[in-house]
Amino acid sequence: MFGWKKLNDLGKRFDVGLVEQLRPDLSREALGVGPAFPGIAPNPDMSSEARKINAELSTGELALGVLVDWRELNSNPRLILMFDVETAGGISFRGVADEAFTITELTRLAPGQTMPVRYRPAVMDHYVALARDADPARVQRLSDEIARRKRA
Repeated sequence: MFGWKKLNDLGKRFDVGLVEQLRPDLSREALGVGPAFPGIAPNPDMSSEARKINAELSTGELALGVLVDWRELNSNPRLILMFDVETAGGISFRGVADEAFTITELTRLAPGQTMPVRYRPAVMDHYVALARDADPARVQRLSDEIARRKRA
């Protein structure tokens, strides 16, 4: 295809600072993550790197995330969700997920909801994904373990 190499080079040079200028609500400060956060992942439908991150997250470690806030990214509705994540190992961090929702799911979102999420412990880059396929019994065991640790 004509221009494909140039388009790929442009995608590789995409500046995270530009995104923060265009969408201040998606800046590192607005999302509550530190300066090491690489920025919102590119659209998984258009980026091989985002597809790789999503594939790794789909097999990542299970954790619990308390929904803090969300930002609508486009009209799909595709949302950037912010979670306070608690892992089985006792690590807490601000997690950011990029998820597609149905209108029905969107109307049920509320800050303070606890949801199962997956993260990549080897990377720890703040990216998480909803664990929609998680076994409810396993999620309950994780929740009990985290609660026990907080009481102790």
